[in-house]
Amino acid sequence: MSFSGKLRKHKNAPEPTLRRLPVYLYFLEKVREEGTINISAPVIGKNLKCDPTQVVKDLSVTGIKGKPRVGYNTYELIHALEEYLGFNRTNEAFLVGAGNLGSALLAYQDNQSLGIKLIAAFDVDTEIIGTSIGSIHVLEYNKMFHLANRLNVEIGVLTTPNHVAQKVAEDMVNCGIKAIWNFTSAILDLPDNIIVQNTSLSTSVAVLLRRLNDSEK
Repeated sequence: MSFSGKLRKHKNAPEPTLRRLPVYLYFLEKVREEGTINISAPVIGKNLKCDPTQVVKDLSVTGIKGKPRVGYNTYELIHALEEYLGFNRTNEAFLVGAGNLGSALLAYQDNQSLGIKLIAAFDVDTEIIGTSIGSIHVLEYNKMFHLANRLNVEIGVLTTPNHVAQKVAEDMVNCGIKAIWNFTSAILDLPDNIIVQNTSLSTSVAVLLRRLNDSEK
């Protein structure tokens, strides 16, 4: 084994670290395809333009330690990252809101593996209901309640218009959903035990444009 000792128990990672771990993973997958067997934190840091000390600290949450002068075994580090992030497991999810953004996410998953598998989509638009996007059928919204209980789905992806997001999120929680990936701009008011990950496109665009404007001054 290319690491000193056994794998340590996984640690809880702060959100900034969780955001960086997939970046490390995608980079490592690339260098693995190029034939790299071992890789060091300084090499990872140089390629990703980050501090090698931070790289070591981030990767330590997986329980892995590199060997001095050798670094990490690329294959084992990829496996550790996939396991820690849950990318090597299938976590089934429902999507509500099969409009433009929802459709894009449904189509995207056909060629990607992110640990989340959308198994059904729901909408209230009669023109969308009954159609298929990729391999996923769009069902009438009210059917979510029955299917959630039967399939024991715990993850919901929210891509509805902002004005109905709160109501739909509450319905998801009542269906047994424990974690919601929120692509709307709505600030959801839900019980403290419900995990909400906000991914607002408008917020990201605002930051992008502000940084662009600042760079041109």
